[in-house]
Amino acid sequence: MTRHYNFCAGPAALPTPVLERAREELLDYRGHGLSVMEMSHRATEYVAIAEQAEADLRELLAIPDNYRVLFTQGGATLQFAAVPYNLLGAGGSANFLYTGIWGKKAMAEAHHLFGTAHVAASSEENGHSAVPRPSDIALSADAAYLHYTANETIGGLEFDYIPEAVRPDGSEVPLVCDLSSSILSGPLDVSRFGVIYAGAQKNIGPAGLVVVIVREDLLERARPDMPSLFGYKALAEAGSMINTPATYSWYLAGLVFRWLKEDIGGLAAMDAINARKAEKLYAAIDGSGLYANPIVLRNRSRMNVPFVLADERLDKPFLAEAEAAGLLNLKGHRSVGGMRASLYNAVPEEAVDALIEFMADFEQRRG
Repeated sequence: MTRHYNFCAGPAALPTPVLERAREELLDYRGHGLSVMEMSHRATEYVAIAEQAEADLRELLAIPDNYRVLFTQGGATLQFAAVPYNLLGAGGSANFLYTGIWGKKAMAEAHHLFGTAHVAASSEENGHSAVPRPSDIALSADAAYLHYTANETIGGLEFDYIPEAVRPDGSEVPLVCDLSSSILSGPLDVSRFGVIYAGAQKNIGPAGLVVVIVREDLLERARPDMPSLFGYKALAEAGSMINTPATYSWYLAGLVFRWLKEDIGGLAAMDAINARKAEKLYAAIDGSGLYANPIVLRNRSRMNVPFVLADERLDKPFLAEAEAAGLLNLKGHRSVGGMRASLYNAVPEEAVDALIEFMADFEQRRG
């Protein structure tokens, strides 16, 4: 069996030790005579899996006791609706930092549902090549919360700071963050946020799961007309089991958390590895005459590295030869084209080294 290097933006690479552990337990989970996929989510064995996953995530992120952790479904896209449903119960408007496609989608959903979407700051004028600076952010007087996307997966644009969510009168509102493509890539001060949500299929586990971390005092702010499965309070009270959860995805997420703790040594160690991977690849791009990245240095994403070739006629040969060399899923998103290498936690450093070596060889032959 040959495992290639997978640079997919999601569903993304999973750690090999996690896949090996899942394979060992696939047919018979620890002597119980059945697969985790076949277990009742109410079974003692599965409840233990779920509780351990939450405990490990809390430890990794040092989540304060006054935050609830939800393992729910629908991916990050469902949270584009769930967030305003849960936070606009007392009125006010949803405020946004608009820095790319995913932020735009979140903004459009809030406007579609409730006619509210104030742009507190935008990077549209610079082509989403740099995030707005803190001094550019201007919330509306009636802001109920401020939403931003910490890392734009498609554009490769990442915030280099945590924004302040402050109305013109100086009062604070909850900060909401879509952390889908950068969660667990390094340490994070969860206490700065009201709500964090993240689709699993990048740094957490397989598709079908979304993790929501919500401050307890916000559980009472929901709109009364909210669909029951959207409700953070109801999910928290039910242990994320209002209905049958994505049990196998939750189990695999737990294995990833354990891998981060035991194999990697925690998020500080993961942070150092991710920094090396990104620095190597950006250095190769910047030192090239064939490849280019459009993002300003301070906002270059460590997780998603887009790049273009000086001659787009070389795109197809580049992708074909990369795949033949075992470097998979380097094609950029259909909305922007070019190339994109996603360097999530499970992408090993040797994968980046192999990509850099291939890029240099391709430029020598084709550039």
